[in-house]
Amino acid sequence: MEIVDVRGLSCPLPVIRTKKVIDKGAAEIKVLGNTAVSRENVSRLAHTCGYNIKNTVDDKNGWEMILNK
Repeated sequence: MEIVDVRGLSCPLPVIRTKKVIDKGAAEIKVLGNTAVSRENVSRLAHTCGYNIKNTVDDKNGWEMILNK
């Protein structure tokens, strides 16, 4: 599993960093973030690229999303 940590980054960087891992052909990706906008944009990217969102966890420190193909 690839891990992409986009906490503290403003868009479009979370999408760009996640896309780089997707382009490498990763089958499962864990994305860590802390803003609602980046979560929404990464989620949209995942669906566009054919990934399913398997698990999303939200807490006071941010969010975690597992993408799988």
